[in-house]
Amino acid sequence: MTEKDDFDLRNFLPFLLNQAAEESSLEFQQVYKNRYGMLRTEWRVLFHLGNYGEMTAKEIGERAKIHKTKISRAVHKLEQRRYLTRTRDDKDRRVERLTLTANGAAVYRELRGIAEEYDAKLAAHFTRGEAALLRMMLRRLAGME
Repeated sequence: MTEKDDFDLRNFLPFLLNQAAEESSLEFQQVYKNRYGMLRTEWRVLFHLGNYGEMTAKEIGERAKIHKTKISRAVHKLEQRRYLTRTRDDKDRRVERLTLTANGAAVYRELRGIAEEYDAKLAAHFTRGEAALLRMMLRRLAGME
């Protein structure tokens, strides 16, 4: 007979954060997946370009903490859908600047509106103060503060 381990996985912060992230993203995932056929990395690349404007794949990877291989695949897919364009950097020909096309910007605006509504729906589970505290604590854990 094995002895019961007293480690409570349900209270292990990394486990809780992962579970919360997965559960809280499911409904929004259905929108970008079903409506646009996008995967998680693709919408994240799209949102970085929509939010910050022209960027390189490396800049997106550093900001979003996504591996360069996944970024490369996402950029390729978004380019195939004509959501973004690549332009060689004049100073460094190895670097490509990524920009949303008019179609990509329209998709971003539509998804941004849906994301804002969904964010408000999730935040409604908490008081305004709790939601603000949760955001602050998560930004701190993510190294954003």
